Amino acid sequence: MVSYILEEKEVGRKNMDKSSDAKSERILSIYSRLRQGKVIYKAEESLHFDVAQRTIQRDIADIQCFLNNKNSETGEIQEIVFDRQSGGYRLETKLQNCLTGSELLAVCKVLLESRSLVKEEMFPIINKLINTCSDEKQKKLVKEYIGNEMHHYIELQHHENLLNKLWILEGAIKKQSYIEVEYQRVNNKKLVKRRLKPVGIMFSEFYFYLTAYIEDIDKEEHFSNPNDSFPTIYRVDRIENMAILEERFNIPYTERFEEGEFRKRVQFMYGGKLEKVKIKCAEEKVEAVLDRLPTAEIIRKEGDAYIMKAEVFGKGVELWLKGQKQLEIIENRIV
Repeated sequence: MVSYILEEKEVGRKNMDKSSDAKSERILSIYSRLRQGKVIYKAEESLHFDVAQRTIQRDIADIQCFLNNKNSETGEIQEIVFDRQSGGYRLETKLQNCLTGSELLAVCKVLLESRSLVKEEMFPIINKLINTCSDEKQKKLVKEYIGNEMHHYIELQHHENLLNKLWILEGAIKKQSYIEVEYQRVNNKKLVKRRLKPVGIMFSEFYFYLTAYIEDIDKEEHFSNPNDSFPTIYRVDRIENMAILEERFNIPYTERFEEGEFRKRVQFMYGGKLEKVKIKCAEEKVEAVLDRLPTAEIIRKEGDAYIMKAEVFGKGVELWLKGQKQLEIIENRIV
């Protein structure tokens, strides 16, 4: 009797092993074909493996569970989806860091509107961005949506290649290396030589700008504000020649130049003295002031107008205000 029971248990164990082996073989077969881009049909798999369709459904769920764990390790998003058109299941693979069609459209629109680079540099960037989209339909749509803008893209008048120059300058900023440049002035087109401490690169209104502190120059002679503690602004396309020097400078972290803070206070990349201004504006102009002057705040309302204050560098904001109606500076003082 004992021998019979042991024999039955052994048969049961072997049957379980066979069932487990069959399931493993079935799942691996389905997964392998999904990876090859093939469509899996439940009815066909049910007949092929001689199991119920709900068993195939459980196999697909097991594969998806495995993929979910694998996704977090590889950075890929792999999902088994039901394709209504074909009536079967297929595997979709996307990169987690890929941009969606709508994200790509927004980024490409901003780049093209900036006109910041020549076609030779701008178009390869646009195409590379679009090619990161894993959805072929969305990729095709983005190309269609921006096709007209690319066709009519107009380069800026300087026609300068800038990518390599920007990369070199950022390297000098990071290493805190002195640079020597020959810079073309805007007023008389004269080339001037400068020894600089580069501290930042910014973009505004079509152009890239280098912010840097000038060395070895008589500020009393060359500047209207010789005690200005803020860096000077240079348009990168006007830098004719530059050399990165071995000599380093040191700016303590607490005294570092912060592009974001500087950007909030400068308009059209015009320097000048740092000022605190009060502005009187009509209600319909409040949004424009808050958007144009990030440091602006509403102080109070006076009748149909608003009184606002902001901290800005003088020349740029004055130029902007001159072109605006229903806006006036009612007070300004040097900080």
